[in-house]
Amino acid sequence: MQEERRLAVLRAIVQDYVATEEPVGSKALVERHGLGVSPATVRNDMAALEDEGYIAQPHTSAGRVPTDKGYRLFVDRLTTVKPMSPAEKRAISTFLDGAVDLDDVVSRSVRVLSQLTRQVALVQYPTLSRSTVRHIELVALAPNRLLAVLILSTGRVEQRIVDLATDLSDQALVELRARLNAAAAGEVIADAVNALRAAVPSAPDFTTADPTAVVVESLVDAMIDQRSDERIVVGGAANLARYGDSFDSAVRPLLEALEEHVVLLKLLGEASTGGAVTVTIGAEGPYEQLSATSVVTTGYGPRDEAVATLGIVGPTRMDYPGTMAAVRAVARYVSRILDEA
Repeated sequence: MQEERRLAVLRAIVQDYVATEEPVGSKALVERHGLGVSPATVRNDMAALEDEGYIAQPHTSAGRVPTDKGYRLFVDRLTTVKPMSPAEKRAISTFLDGAVDLDDVVSRSVRVLSQLTRQVALVQYPTLSRSTVRHIELVALAPNRLLAVLILSTGRVEQRIVDLATDLSDQALVELRARLNAAAAGEVIADAVNALRAAVPSAPDFTTADPTAVVVESLVDAMIDQRSDERIVVGGAANLARYGDSFDSAVRPLLEALEEHVVLLKLLGEASTGGAVTVTIGAEGPYEQLSATSVVTTGYGPRDEAVATLGIVGPTRMDYPGTMAAVRAVARYVSRILDEA
């Protein structure tokens, strides 16, 4: 009972401090929250929480504020992630459903996530190496010229113009398309590359004399182009201005970090599967200069396969339940869009 009561006191301190940015006193806790105990008991609980390092007193005669350890316990003891309101769900669905391609999906995701959380939003482009081949399409532009279209499970589409040394009949084109799809469809990129190369008859060096060879060469080139693996879109940096003096010391290093994609990739971490939301608080993060910030992330991708990560970064004083709910909800909508692509 005592432990649960102290957890309730800590939860109330976190909620009040996030809402007001003011140190929280025992009198305020008793007045605002139905803790069901006397102010003296609350003071004793606060003293115990301070001794254990969950809250701290910023200066003499002030109330208490949560520490990183306190935020961690608060997050770890959340029984459920706060559900999104019907209005928020409709807003996400309406905004994301209007996307026309992968670039638009990523751009819209960043915007809606930063608006919902009022934090800095980060969305990593789907990682090519984790993708599978959904379909290969070959379109005849001329008897000796093709458009090779590679469609991946992430919604990414790569196109290559292929010039052939000889004309290709319609029937030969149909057979080539079927053979390449039979070899590569459903395979992850590395396996698809090997399968396509194995489908080239007696042309291991991709000579232009064989139509199969030159088409495969173009498709392999599209598959091993992994430039998007390090692409991250950032939105909502202006939200940092609303935190005022309490976050001033962390704004500059965070803004510098937002310019470095290698740093952002490390902040986002590995894409988590199964809808799990990861919360990294303060000094738990990989960079000491960002110890005043927290990062909330989750993976996204088609068919419950995490192919990339999205999330937010902001001060440790954030609405963790609301932020976790928004991150998870946006990831689910993006995953659904990629699944239907």
